[in-house]
Amino acid sequence: MSKGNRGFGSSLTEGLDDVELDASAPSEAIMASRSQTLARLATGKVVTDRTEWVDPARCRPWRLHNRDLDHLNEDTCRDLIDAFLSAKKQRIPAIVRRLPNDPHHDFEIIAGVRRWWTVGWLRAHHHPDFEYLVTIQHVSDEEAFRVSDIENRSRKDISDWERANEYMRALDEFYGGSQSEMAEHLKISRSWLSRLLDVARLPAEVVDAFADKHDITVRVTRDIKPLTGDGKALPLMIAESRAIQAERHDLGVALKGPEVAKRLVKATIAKPKGGADEQVVIGKNGKPMLRYARSPRSGLSLRILPKSGASQDEVIESIRSLLNG
Repeated sequence: MSKGNRGFGSSLTEGLDDVELDASAPSEAIMASRSQTLARLATGKVVTDRTEWVDPARCRPWRLHNRDLDHLNEDTCRDLIDAFLSAKKQRIPAIVRRLPNDPHHDFEIIAGVRRWWTVGWLRAHHHPDFEYLVTIQHVSDEEAFRVSDIENRSRKDISDWERANEYMRALDEFYGGSQSEMAEHLKISRSWLSRLLDVARLPAEVVDAFADKHDITVRVTRDIKPLTGDGKALPLMIAESRAIQAERHDLGVALKGPEVAKRLVKATIAKPKGGADEQVVIGKNGKPMLRYARSPRSGLSLRILPKSGASQDEVIESIRSLLNG
């Protein structure tokens, strides 16, 4: 790819008027292709030879797409829903490639999953005439990854969490784990790539502290990632993560990303000499049950956490152990 990213990206829009032919039967393919193209042009289905209006139900996301499908809903796609309704159609085409051996789908979505979801939602909510505008490309998996990256890199509606996990999968599959090679292919700095991949490398027990994984940004990760490699700090962070989850589950307290990071970091900081170092007791069901602290001045102080699910006997036995400890 001597042209680099710029040449690669621009090549995607070249030759839109070319007709794709079947090499196994040239003469028949030419006639069939011309006939089909004219017919589709006449019905308005084809905008150019490789840009078409299609049924979204005949499309499915590529396995390495960068969207968190669980995060797509009426609220997160409201801007697109309103834009499509205002324009009465989708204006910017998604990028897809054909699926030759899937009886249920004709196209695989490389970039444009959010647009696909929006069209599907509109069709299911009183707008059955909406169709999905796509540009059909013929690319390998590695090229598809770069197409997706080029199309989505500047989009603010893609979170660091989504992008980091997409990059992590691509790092292993296409670049043999080499961050230098990946950075070179994507034309980004190695330092930025490293910071982004750190987001995907956070331990699952720490990630669970966040009510919304999309709150886990590069900036948030910068503060907590170094501590996850510390044998003493990590258990303290995990205990605090469980306490945050319990508060969210039992009390409905949903902290924002920076607040979660602040608490995780604070949990690893040693208290001043003579101060109380609060710790958490986890019940048999995996939920925080007690918070306690010991200090030379005030002795043992403890707090029974609400709705832990622990039985009275279990709580009493834990308190007895702390008193005897």
